[in-house]
Amino acid sequence: MEKIFSTTVHNLEETEHLAQIFAELVKNKGAFVCLYGDIGAGKTAFSRLCAKHLHVKEKVTSPSFVIINEYHSGDLPVYHFDLYRLEKEGVKTITDELTEYSKEGMLTLVEWAEFSDMELPFDRIEIKINYIDDTVRTFDFYALGDYNKKIVEDLKQQCC
Repeated sequence: MEKIFSTTVHNLEETEHLAQIFAELVKNKGAFVCLYGDIGAGKTAFSRLCAKHLHVKEKVTSPSFVIINEYHSGDLPVYHFDLYRLEKEGVKTITDELTEYSKEGMLTLVEWAEFSDMELPFDRIEIKINYIDDTVRTFDFYALGDYNKKIVEDLKQQCC
C-alpha cells in the first residue's frame, strides 16, 4: 500500500486540528480506519479527538479490555476496536464482526490493526503514528479504495 502523505504534529492542539479535519471528511459516509503505533503513540488520542469532532457525547476511552466501544450519540455511529489483547489467533474469531463494521455510514477505528494479519476489509484507511518525543508525532496516511484515497488526499490538501 502506498503512502499518500505524512504530516508532523508538534502538540495536542495540532493533533486535534488534524482529527477535526479528518472527522469532517468522514462524517457523511464514514470510513474503516486501521491505526498503528507503539504504546503511547497517540492512537486512542486521535480516536477520541475524531469522536469529539463528530459530536460524540460519551467519554471515549481505550477499548483495550473490552475489545470494542460503541458510540451512537454523534453525527454517525463510531465503533472503536482494540485488537491488542486478541493477537492474531483471537482476531480470527471476530473477523465477521469487523467486516460488519466496515459498512458505509459508520466510522470504525481499529487500534493495533497489525494483529489482524491482513484479514481486515480491503477498502480502508491506514494511519501509522510514530512517537518522536513527548509532544511530537508523525502521522503517515495510506488508503485502499477510491473513496478512502479521496478522503486522504482531501485531508492532505486541507491540513498541509
